[in-house]
Amino acid sequence: MKPWDFHAVTGIQKMGHVQNPDPETRSELKLSLAKGWGISRVRAALQHFGDSLSVVKATVSELARIPGVSLHQARTMKQSLDRSRWEEEWSLCGRAAVRIIGLHASEYPLMLREIYDPPVIIYARGEFLPQDDRAIAIVGSRRCTLYGQRHTERLTTELVKCGFTIVSGMARGIDAIAHRAALKAGGRTMAVMAGGLGKVYPPEHTELSSEIAASGVVLSEMPLAQPPLGPLFPRRNRLISGLVLGVVVMEAGQRSGTLITTRHAIEQGREVFAVPGPIDSLASRGCHRLIQDGAKLVQGPEEIIEELGPLLEIASSRVADEAIEETPDRDSSFSELQKRVLAELSDHPITPESIITSLGLPASQVLSTLSVLEVRRCVRRLTGNRYCLFK
Repeated sequence: MKPWDFHAVTGIQKMGHVQNPDPETRSELKLSLAKGWGISRVRAALQHFGDSLSVVKATVSELARIPGVSLHQARTMKQSLDRSRWEEEWSLCGRAAVRIIGLHASEYPLMLREIYDPPVIIYARGEFLPQDDRAIAIVGSRRCTLYGQRHTERLTTELVKCGFTIVSGMARGIDAIAHRAALKAGGRTMAVMAGGLGKVYPPEHTELSSEIAASGVVLSEMPLAQPPLGPLFPRRNRLISGLVLGVVVMEAGQRSGTLITTRHAIEQGREVFAVPGPIDSLASRGCHRLIQDGAKLVQGPEEIIEELGPLLEIASSRVADEAIEETPDRDSSFSELQKRVLAELSDHPITPESIITSLGLPASQVLSTLSVLEVRRCVRRLTGNRYCLFK
């Protein structure tokens, strides 16, 4: 078998019938597969023409009107579009149960669409849900310590209980621990791969990939048979940060590749959080530097919710009409502070000020706790900034 022989790996044959895509998805797929275009040129073309259909239909002279594109480059670009083997890619994905989602599609993640350079096509196993707009990335070292493992499992479980979808890169170490902890807690998780979905990398995560796809999404912007080459990992990291409201760094050395994700997050306007480690831990020096540079120090979900503030409210409102009313899990573990706040609430709405006065606690603690309980669907916020128990 040749290295990364897709047909040998998957057993997929070039035969049978797969329903054709709609015209806009077809044009987006052609554009994404065209050789020599690159992210910046695709973005410039879409900005110039307005949509992928117009780009694909454009003549050489029309392509040459894209800012920064010469007539010679336009000819090469047009030839590349015409030679795009989109039919084969579409057929292969159909047989591999991989869905191709274009930038125009309603299912395309809203958070990802808003970044500066969203992929025109994403390949996915699993289903995106509206609640995935309320997502947090947890990333860190491939060679994590027991400290990192323990606190990744703890924080992931707490964030899942607060209603967050967990996003990571399915790499060894912190990434895989976060995915597994989310699944164990009964939550949703999304894994972003650097290479194509035709073969899982690293190979020992094949079963994990299937588990994620069953209750979340495994996705990539790369064609199905694309090997996970080194330069694709930094490019992949912009998707991890692009899918989320904020990025939590669990463990990272001073030169960790994880810090690339935080740079993307800052450029995209996402929040950056870091979990501190022991002061003498080399594995946490990158986290400590992030905290020194202004990242929010995180010990639990309360700091994340407090920092996200209005962003979390917007994400929650996006899915309000889609949400299915569920009775909150009263058997779930609550912190002592959460229990005290819950004890103040009933069917009759009250203001946070009433709770603050009654408990004698700082306003920031009460407000962040109410936010956590709201995400967990234990309390309901009403007009006039009043709260009652969720029924």
